[in-house]
Amino acid sequence: MAKTILVTGGAGFIGSHLCERLANEGNTVISLDNYFTGSKDNHVAGVEYREGHTKDIEKHVPESPDLVYHLGEYSRVEQSLEEPELVWDLNKTGTFAVLEFVRNRGSKIIYAGSSTKFGDGGLGRDQSPYAWTKATNTELVQLYGSWYQVPYAITYFYNVYGPRERSGKYGTVVEIFRQKVKNKEPLLVNAPGSQKRNFTHVFDIINGLVLVGEKGVGDDFGIGNPKAYSIIEIAEMFGGEITMMPEVKGNRMGSDIDTIKTGMLGWAPKYSLPDYINSAIDV
Repeated sequence: MAKTILVTGGAGFIGSHLCERLANEGNTVISLDNYFTGSKDNHVAGVEYREGHTKDIEKHVPESPDLVYHLGEYSRVEQSLEEPELVWDLNKTGTFAVLEFVRNRGSKIIYAGSSTKFGDGGLGRDQSPYAWTKATNTELVQLYGSWYQVPYAITYFYNVYGPRERSGKYGTVVEIFRQKVKNKEPLLVNAPGSQKRNFTHVFDIINGLVLVGEKGVGDDFGIGNPKAYSIIEIAEMFGGEITMMPEVKGNRMGSDIDTIKTGMLGWAPKYSLPDYINSAIDV
């Protein structure tokens, strides 16, 4: 049955793919995005786009959606150490307003948590303003479920890559490397280079998000490819010159991954990072 679905951050990398999938399935889809990292180039057919901050969600969304996918938060680790006030505004003030919205409207919230809280044996949750705000927000979502019976499901993404990925200051490593290779520039790898990540194609993420939206209840819905690669391995896959850079604060060495609950809903990753990199180099 078709639903009314709100996607915060719907003009972003992941949000735009989610909006596209939900609209193609016949749902009424609303995007709320402040375009901090989102782009109007990511708009897709069949979606109503509204520009605004999540802290003003009540003003921008008079409807009572069946589902709210809350993806619209600040999402860079090392950079967050340079702008904690902005991180607080987007991730704490904004998310509190979203939780009040779903409490008042009777909507189910699917929250995009961060796998950083599982990094380095659990120490990752406190290594940056981004990681801490995301970890504590998962706790707040759970508490709203307990205090107010808000239906919720919490997902955890693992290093998403794919079409519409961005580079630059708020970019992600696969697209940054792709652009460097394209421009014949050296690939910059932060020391030690052996830090590992579970890279997951955006289409696999969307498949998981849709399943969790339909069937998921509670916490711990990891959506990530179990195969981990070090950053130096990724750079070597792209080829070209590699320049080692100093170690940066907040850069975790690894992360535990748990996709058991998502797998029980029928999810499994289908896409391979080496295949994507090979195709990206040829473009």
